[in-house]
Amino acid sequence: MPISSKDALVRVDNVTQAWSKLRPGKSFAGLTNEQYLVAIKPSHDIRAEIAEAELRLQSALARRVTIDETSLKVAQRVVNAVKADPEEGDDGELYVAMGFVRRRDRKTGLTQRKREVRTADAHPRNGAQKEAAGQ
Repeated sequence: MPISSKDALVRVDNVTQAWSKLRPGKSFAGLTNEQYLVAIKPSHDIRAEIAEAELRLQSALARRVTIDETSLKVAQRVVNAVKADPEEGDDGELYVAMGFVRRRDRKTGLTQRKREVRTADAHPRNGAQKEAAGQ
């Protein structure tokens, strides 16, 4: 199972701490403590780079919200102008192409409920009671 990047850094830092405190002058694997620190520096550098990129991403996401709000306001002004245009209007082809529903194609909003005729056998409780009774 591969080690997570967080666990990898913890492991590298544990080696750094122990070596630096307990045997700073001793060489291991052909490396001095200073050479080891230089060798593991890229692990810390890439995390700093990632943190900076994440900060830039958060900033860009926040800017996107503001920019999209402005763009939507401009788009709404254009849609309102199309609706007000005597040649286009809210029943025109352009209005539909912009993703809207023509006034004449809109439903009125009125609904008529259909009544269901229920019989005693059709009721879920009655059916379950009959099955439980063995009928």
